[in-house]
Amino acid sequence: MSPLGLDRRGFLGALGVGSVGAMLAGGLPARPLAGAQARPRKKWQPVSDRKVRVGIVGYGYCKFGAKFGFQDHPNVEIVAVSDLIADRRAGLMKAVRCEKSYESLELLVKDPKIEAVFVATDAPSHARHCIECMKHGKHAMSAVPATFGSIEDGEKLLEAVTKAGLKYMMAETSCFRPDCYAMRRIYRAGGFGRVVYSEGEYFHYMAKPLPSYKNWRFGSPPLWYPTHSTAYYVGVTGQRFTAVSCGGFKSGADAFKPGANKYNNEFTDEVALFQTSEGGTSRMSMCKSVIGYHAEAGRVFGETGCMNGMKYTGRMKKLPDISRPPLPPGVPGGGHGGSHGPLMDDFVTAILEDRQPVVNVHEALAMTVPGIVAHQSALKDGETMKLPQYLPPKAGS
Repeated sequence: MSPLGLDRRGFLGALGVGSVGAMLAGGLPARPLAGAQARPRKKWQPVSDRKVRVGIVGYGYCKFGAKFGFQDHPNVEIVAVSDLIADRRAGLMKAVRCEKSYESLELLVKDPKIEAVFVATDAPSHARHCIECMKHGKHAMSAVPATFGSIEDGEKLLEAVTKAGLKYMMAETSCFRPDCYAMRRIYRAGGFGRVVYSEGEYFHYMAKPLPSYKNWRFGSPPLWYPTHSTAYYVGVTGQRFTAVSCGGFKSGADAFKPGANKYNNEFTDEVALFQTSEGGTSRMSMCKSVIGYHAEAGRVFGETGCMNGMKYTGRMKKLPDISRPPLPPGVPGGGHGGSHGPLMDDFVTAILEDRQPVVNVHEALAMTVPGIVAHQSALKDGETMKLPQYLPPKAGS
């Protein structure tokens, strides 16, 4: 039985697109967050006059290599770019205003001038490519997820980052969406207490899978791409999922028919119910077949406060400043709720200040690996499975 008094099938079956959080909220009056609006707009202040020398790898169908604004940051020099496909490589050079390119990441990381690499390559290569960066003494920021379907690759990444002592960041956009960022600030200030229940969801209807290198998107398990959802717990609290039971839905779409894809996957949608290290429960989903609803969203419901969107209900009367850090002049917020610019700036600033970025390797694996195990659970008809724990070392250890 779940903490809500429903068995797993009853819980997941009743859930649908609706929010169990709405039940828990109980109709309590909510108020818009006043933190950002009540304070003067922050002005960006440089922490250094040094320029981080960056290489960018991957343009692809989504042109991600250029979308995070590295080329516009005053503390960044774009040294070189790379893409395996010549015309895309040329497009990336033009987009980020760079005159030097390499035919592969493996060649780019040998450039001694480059000190950090943005890895915007295909998802199955993220872990391998970031490990290659670490081997050559480069900091790395990776598009999501940190590892694609392989827990072993994720743990190799953790080992490589730890051994190199360099900065690694996963560019999880939900972590810097206005609502998730505000939730994190309020949680740390004590505005929720322990989180009893939380939700995260990524609804992205695809009549056809988007084009992708070696067709990696075609028929891929939904919760191998979990972080837009799981950020709404891990990225809010810094706590961990400890166990999971997951249900899968088979829509029969062409990419998910038996034998149609290289993953042997028939699920277009997966909804996972996690247990958390706070003793709570979390529902995280990734759905590709739902028509009429597109969202990267989440909610948290705690002992002393709740939050849905940019509305807080709870005991905390004086909220902390929830406005996101200011960006340098000329750096756009970018896509996914204006999160691209803040993610890039956090990575660059982490290098300059010699600190860990918000979504460091431990947080990245804590958001990614639970989705891999959730898919294993769905293949076993929702069997509850324990989760590996990726905890940062304690201070002084």
